[in-house]
Parts: sequence; C-alpha cells; structure tokens
Amino acid sequence: MSTLENRIDQGMGRIPADIVLKNGRFFDLVTGDLVSSDIALCGDTIVGTGEAYEGREEIDISGKIVVPGFIDTHLHIESSLVTPHEFDRCVLPYGVTTVICDPHEIANVLGTEGIQFFLDSAERTIMDIRVQLSSCVPATHLETSGADLPIERLLPFRHHPKVIGLAEFMNFPGVIHKDPICLAKLEAFQDGHIDGHSPLLSGRDLNGYLSPRIRTDHECTNVPEAMEKIRKGMHILVREGSVSKDLHALMPILTERLSPFLALCTDDRNPLDIAEEGHLDYMIRTAIAHGVAPIAVYRAASISAARAFGLRDRGLVAPGWRADLVVIDSLENCKAKMVFCAGRCVTDALFATRETVAPVGLDSVKARHVKGADFGVPVTEGETPVMGVLPGKIITEYRRFRLPSNGNQTTVDLDRDIIKVAVIERHGKNGNHANGFVQGFGLKKGAIASTVGHDSHNICVVGVSEDDMAMAANRLGEIKGGFVVVEDGHVTGEIALPVAGLMSLEPFEVVRDTLHDLRQAAYALGTTLTEPFLQVAFLPLPVIPHLKISDKGMVDVDKFRLIG
Repeated sequence: MSTLENRIDQGMGRIPADIVLKNGRFFDLVTGDLVSSDIALCGDTIVGTGEAYEGREEIDISGKIVVPGFIDTHLHIESSLVTPHEFDRCVLPYGVTTVICDPHEIANVLGTEGIQFFLDSAERTIMDIRVQLSSCVPATHLETSGADLPIERLLPFRHHPKVIGLAEFMNFPGVIHKDPICLAKLEAFQDGHIDGHSPLLSGRDLNGYLSPRIRTDHECTNVPEAMEKIRKGMHILVREGSVSKDLHALMPILTERLSPFLALCTDDRNPLDIAEEGHLDYMIRTAIAHGVAPIAVYRAASISAARAFGLRDRGLVAPGWRADLVVIDSLENCKAKMVFCAGRCVTDALFATRETVAPVGLDSVKARHVKGADFGVPVTEGETPVMGVLPGKIITEYRRFRLPSNGNQTTVDLDRDIIKVAVIERHGKNGNHANGFVQGFGLKKGAIASTVGHDSHNICVVGVSEDDMAMAANRLGEIKGGFVVVEDGHVTGEIALPVAGLMSLEPFEVVRDTLHDLRQAAYALGTTLTEPFLQVAFLPLPVIPHLKISDKGMVDVDKFRLIG
C-alpha cells in the first residue's frame, strides 16, 4: 500500500495510526484557540486532528500543549562552535526542528569544500537543515578571505535538495552601485529566495537594494527601520543571538496583525547561552513575558517562517502537514517536554542512527608568527579613530580620541577603556597585519584572541599588553584555531576549534563547559561584556556600521573604504 493510501486510511481511522498523541491540546495558529484533540501521525505526516484515534503507539500527553516545530530562519551553525551533527543534538531537543543556515563562515575559509561539508551533514542530521548558498565570499574587497566564490562556483549547488536560495546579501553597497559580480549572483537567483542583510538602510537606497527581489532581513535594530522594511515588502527576521540582541527593541512589532510578516532567528548563538537560556524557546517565553500575544510569537516561530522561505509543508498542527511537533508544558513557559521531527520522537537513540561526516579544514590556520613589537601604533597628529563597542550589538561606533603616547608610539588609555585591536591574515596569502584601537571591552590587562573573525575569519586580537597579544595570536596557530585568553604571559583559557578554525571536534557538552571556564578567564581580565568572544569576532566585520578593522586596516563602513 502506498504512503498516500496509508495516510488516507489512518486519517479516516480505518486502520490505527502509527502514533497518536492523546489527551492533550494543540495551539491552533489560525484562530488562536487551544483545541482539545488527539493528534494522529502517519510516518512523517500529521493525518488527524479534532477526532479520537487509535494508534499502534499511543502517547499520553495529558495537561500538555502541542505546537508546530520551531524554525530558525537565519543562523550560522559555525557560530555555535560545534559541527552540524553536534548542533543537531544540542538544539533539536529545544523544539527547533528546522534551521535555515548560511555556511558563510566556513565558505570564507574553505570555499566550496566548506559548503559541501554542510550539505553532506544536512543530509544526515535528524533536524531539517536547509542551506542558503553564501553570496559574499569574500564579503568585501576590504579584507583577505580564504576563498573566492563567484557565481560559477555556486551554480553546481543550485538545485541540491537542501538548498533554498542565495544567502544574506551583505554587500549592499555592491547592489546599490551595480557591481557586476553582485549582479551576476542576483540574476542567477531571480527565481529563488534571496536573503537580505541591510542594516540601517532606508529611503531610495533601500528601494534600490530591494529591487532585485531581496525579500528578508535580520539586521533591524529598531521599530522605524523594521516598519519601513515591512511596508516595502520585506519579511523581518527578529534576531536574538549571543551578541546581537534585538528582541526587546522589536517587541512592539510582534503583533497578531504583523505576525504573517515576521519570523525569529538567532544568527549566532553558542552552546553556553543555549544551555543557560535556550534557543528559539527562549525568545518565545521572553516575548510573552513582556506582553506579546502568544499567537503572534508562535506564528513567527513556525508558520510565518515557513511561508517566508517557501517551506509549504510545515508550520501548522493540521492534517497533511509535516509532523514537526513540540510538546510543551504551557504557552508562556515554552519548555519542550517531547519533540517530534518528521514524525520521529527525538531521543538519544534516534541521534545514534545518524551517519557521520568526516571533518574538513583541519589545517586552515597559516598565520605568521608575531611578536609584541608588531602591535605598535605610530603616533599621528590629531585624533585617532577608535571603534566603540555597543554591548548586545554588532554595530560599532566611529569614535575619535586624542590618545596618550610613549615615545613615537600611541598607547592604550585604560582610564577611558581604550585598548588595542589587531587583525592578522591567517589563510597564508599575504601576511597582512593591521592595528587599531577599540573602546568598550573593559579589559585592564592581558589579551583575547580568536580565529573566529567575521566574515573572513582572520585572527582578531584585543588587549592591553602587546606581548600578551602576540602570545595569544601565536597560540591560536598551535591549537589550529579557536579562542585564547592570555594574562601576564600565561595562557589562562583556551578552546581549540580545528574544523576550519571555527568548530570543535568535541561534543557540545564539552564545548559548553570549556566556554564557561573561558569566560571566567576573560572576566578575570576585567571585561565588562557578557559575551566577549563573539564580540571580538565581530570587530572585523566591514559590512556592519560604522567603524571596523580588517587585515588591511581600519574600515569606514559608511564610506566603504579603508582609512588613511
């Protein structure tokens, strides 16, 4: 008997359903009602609601509520610091049954090899991982990336079953000014989804950016920005990650009326924050606790997200829809008690059935050895550009200060919380090294270094002591990438991320515990930032306003050019 015939017969109650969830209620995202009902599953599909059913397996969910599986509409799995297989095991139990990822980070290091690694992994995970093809590798001409992906190298992946479309188009100046490379990529995906990335863009600039059929944006940080983009046809992805935290600012738009045009995403979230707070479930309960109507945020987490990305088979608890279900204790608390992904109950035994995928990029850190003197900044006349860190934001301000000096060298100013920052090219291409200053970390001593440096993932290091900065940067080469904390000439914390210098080979529990110790080492340096490591990682991101640094020098993002 065919699968369709089985579905029909089980939905009709002619034969027992494969699984029946009994004695619970489901959240109807059409009406907003909580409906008392059995839920019958046949394979990967819901076949019955609103009726009583018998099943070959019956599960009593008395007192519980069933909601559709959550969809994270934009994230970089690499930022979880674990491989896709470990991300699957870490996040799926929180009810996130689908993620739409951009392997932009590994693609900038390894090119097509990195994309293929993600596609191979996505075909083997329990969670449905969908891939957007990285549109900006390298992200800009202002930095040195490990790879170059023109449209010719993306097209072979175009029709892979896990591919949705073109990932976040960060080079918005390239779009507006009709860069031929940008236009070629946009033209190739006119019949598919194109993901947006346009922080603070408005007016005619936004109109021009949207004209090539760019449809989504996760970079809104305030209500007026979000409303203009919604009015101009964009689907807004409300973001709450480990660094970029926009949920509270955007709660006013999380309404029942606007919910069809909203979705949720995390962008970048590490296992320690997931363990301490949760994932999309954290966003849902936080929003409800601040007065957001449950129907609005649950729609954004499921059906609205699915529709935005053309996933027409999921997002409702209804017959004929994919059996991605989360059994929770209450709408307000949103604690997953049981998760079904494509009709399969998520357990350790289910994860054990997955085939593994061999890691890639285990020797990607090829930076030259540095010494303290390499971090010197010569004295110049007038004011010095200083990056201003905003906690909870990846936007950095363009600040200017007259800084103290020692001989012919400009020095840090701890009284004003201004320390050094450097980016060192690590792909073995040119040995570039650029130095600058940053304000807002709170460091009083030592250094923090990372091979996670969006988007080209060169080494980024911040610090008070030049010798400690050199030690931290060199240690990254010895451990094949990761994060390192150095205090007074001693490594006080580190985590190895040998997969492209971005991801660990360890289970997510080990990564989580190591991150806890790493944070404590950073806090001992005096940092006032809750998540200092990802904050370091975003300092070299020259597509986010206003002042950044790359291996080529300080970048005025508003003018999209190097300074000096």
